[in-house]
Amino acid sequence: MNLDAQQRIGFIGAGNMAFGIAKGMLSGNVLPANIKVSAPSSMNLGRFQELGISVTHSNTEVVCGSDVVFVAVKPHMIPRVLIEVSQHITKKQIIVSVAAGVTLAMLEELLPENSIVIRLMPNLPCLVQEGALLFALGTNAKGADGALLLSLLHCCGLVEEVPETWIDVHTGLSGSGVAFVYLFAEALAEGAVKMGMPSALAHSIASQTVLGAGKLLRDSGKHPAQLRAEVCTPGGTTIYGLHTLEQGGVRASVMSAVESATQRARDLGKK
Repeated sequence: MNLDAQQRIGFIGAGNMAFGIAKGMLSGNVLPANIKVSAPSSMNLGRFQELGISVTHSNTEVVCGSDVVFVAVKPHMIPRVLIEVSQHITKKQIIVSVAAGVTLAMLEELLPENSIVIRLMPNLPCLVQEGALLFALGTNAKGADGALLLSLLHCCGLVEEVPETWIDVHTGLSGSGVAFVYLFAEALAEGAVKMGMPSALAHSIASQTVLGAGKLLRDSGKHPAQLRAEVCTPGGTTIYGLHTLEQGGVRASVMSAVESATQRARDLGKK
């Protein structure tokens, strides 16, 4: 049996990120019986129970029964949650924080001395095992701890270890970036509706266009500019459309959006 299959996994928080990560793990080697989730209300717990995962309202229960604990709560909740459970945390457990902006230094300050801490930033497509997840190791985390996390998460999508300074950038690029892509997909569909296509079909085609373009971009290994050039025939429809996008400043707007979201992640951490 694989080492990761034997690990007992706990989640504090039952939001979309926790659910996405749990689903990804289940499609790998982890059994539902080895996962436990806690949340203050029962509102989000039903979908975990449907997967065979046990649930509780006690964060302490999750910590005491887990080898790896994912702290998947909003950034402002982190101090209260960690102070509540810190007396039950051992030096053998791995604590994985999924809170945007909360630094390893802050986490280590709130936790008992020598705690093993990893900072992780996933994104919503973890729900369909197509996430982009970056993690950074804390002071006491060893390479083996990172390897274990990688093994647990590999079915969630693209997973990589990076320096911590890149985590906030990843939050802006990919954590928030999925919403920027949805906005673009929505606008594509609305353009088609304006030109006479039925709404349901327009949205179906827009989502497939985003999916297909993304898959080709990832699998071809080509630079986006190269693929874009391949679609542009001289004097054709695409270059006319691209000219309009450039007039609207779409490139600068997207760069600024990533910058704003990254800066907001940094600000959340300072609080």
